[in-house]
Amino acid sequence: MEKVHYLKLIVFIATIAAFNYHSLKAQDLHFSQYYNTPLLVNPANTGFAPAVDWRLGVNYRNQWASILTNPYKTMSVWGDAQLFYNRFANGWMGVGGALLSDQAGTGGLKSTRAYGNIAYHQLVGLNSLLSLGFSLGYATKRVDFTKLTFDDQWNGKFFDINIPNGEPFAYSSVGYFDLGVGMNYAYFPTDNTYLNVGVSISHVNQPKESFFANSLTDQRLDQRITLFLNGMFKLNDQWIINPNAYISKMGTAWETVIGMNANYNLSGDGNTQMIGGLYYRAGDAFIPMVGYEWSGFRLTVNYDATTSFLKNYNQSRGAYELSIVKTGLYDKGGKNVKCPTVRF
Repeated sequence: MEKVHYLKLIVFIATIAAFNYHSLKAQDLHFSQYYNTPLLVNPANTGFAPAVDWRLGVNYRNQWASILTNPYKTMSVWGDAQLFYNRFANGWMGVGGALLSDQAGTGGLKSTRAYGNIAYHQLVGLNSLLSLGFSLGYATKRVDFTKLTFDDQWNGKFFDINIPNGEPFAYSSVGYFDLGVGMNYAYFPTDNTYLNVGVSISHVNQPKESFFANSLTDQRLDQRITLFLNGMFKLNDQWIINPNAYISKMGTAWETVIGMNANYNLSGDGNTQMIGGLYYRAGDAFIPMVGYEWSGFRLTVNYDATTSFLKNYNQSRGAYELSIVKTGLYDKGGKNVKCPTVRF
């Protein structure tokens, strides 16, 4: 019986730790394929796709299915488009939006977020582009406390949900407005070389997010600062390589991902490409990825192979992701590209 007691205690601690991490520490949702979620990385990326007029994307992430009965599932749908491309001689506007949903744990902790983005892109000289973007969103988070158990509900043999949990929860759902801002600078000295650096700040207004009464705690989201470094280099008519790095800080939490992917020209005209790459999230996982692109569609999958202490419990099986991105033009006859972009 004592062994069972300790086992239940361990499960309880793990459940509470997971709950606290998501609701009290209030860390943001994230994708390993950050390069396929441009609007979430930086609002200045909205409409920043020089060779096309619009983009639509879908992302799905399933995490820790090997150790959790109810694994973390994160989904997003996003899209953006260029406006006034032919009205401004040296610039254009971008508009877009994103919808995210995340659900995790026994208590059905669920987050839903909707964002609208706007950005302006201005050519600087002959080989630079400066972008500024803003995002405004509304987020909700809810949990079903009747599906959770707490230490006060341990009756000596098992957790009894009929016993009051003793926790001072005031709400089972919260909602708030969320503001973000970002800048991006791109440099393209030749048709075969492209470099850019972007920085963004999420939760500029530091909204409140807590299931407890305001008189008990003033829990606010920390601002999240994200730095994105990116390069694209066309080696020849067959290969384009794309090294990049993603560094983000929110409160005391850091996330750093670095790596590279490469595109191989299968059709000769760039219409069909194979994609492969490898990334590393510091202190957490290696992330191999593969993809296929054809006629404006790009399908990419990756797998997070755990390298942290958690690998002892999940046999290095961390998460997998799937993304689908579709790009297109308003006029199928093509467009006058204002700034060079690396492509086949």
